[in-house]
Amino acid sequence: MQDILASLNDAQRGSVTAPDGPVLVVAGAGSGKTRVLTTRIAWLLSERRVQPGAILAFTFTNRAAKEMRERVSLGVGQGRAPYWIGTFHATGLRILRSDGAAGGVPTDFTIYDTDDSKRLLKQVLDDLKIDAKQFTPSGARAVISSWKNDDVNPVAAAARAVSFIEEKHAAIYAGYEAGLTRCRALDFDDLILRTVHLLEEDEATRAKYAERFQHVLVDEFQDTNPLQLVLIKALQSVHTRTRCSSC
Repeated sequence: MQDILASLNDAQRGSVTAPDGPVLVVAGAGSGKTRVLTTRIAWLLSERRVQPGAILAFTFTNRAAKEMRERVSLGVGQGRAPYWIGTFHATGLRILRSDGAAGGVPTDFTIYDTDDSKRLLKQVLDDLKIDAKQFTPSGARAVISSWKNDDVNPVAAAARAVSFIEEKHAAIYAGYEAGLTRCRALDFDDLILRTVHLLEEDEATRAKYAERFQHVLVDEFQDTNPLQLVLIKALQSVHTRTRCSSC
């Protein structure tokens, strides 16, 4: 570990070995932010003797998550990298598979990808007799995704609608959600949204994960949206030990 720390500059070394508490690492592209984050994980495991299961690390792509696990393994040895290194969606999926029933999520739910969602939306458009040329499945999916990322449900979307197009999209949204429920399915946005709702509404589940994760690390923090930030805060609400990298 000392060899790894010796290869860092003073600012990087200070970030890696900083005491517990929120830390934001701000640096330009290619300056080693992700390296700092992965070295911090290795340092926590090797020097602080933190258990792998007590560390949660977020990144934005599966490829980046794989690379992060590999970098940590180089520092601490194969098999010692924390299990909870992954994307926001993958983390939400793990939580929902284990505890989603407490928030009304079917234990056997399926995940709808983009094509599945478009097929369901095409059926909704047909059922509502809405012209698929004026309201395309792709366009409707984008609007619904935006609403979900803002934590706006179909009822709220309809209440906010002030134009014909907004009213139609709200109706499509309601039909889409009914279809997902009927098929016992979640879409990608639900993996974060339903996890946030679960942690907000079920104290026992929130406490379970917030107590488990002593350290929460976020790569490319500047890319998080408000809903992802709510998820981060819920998962670090007990220990409040967050490391974030930004650009």
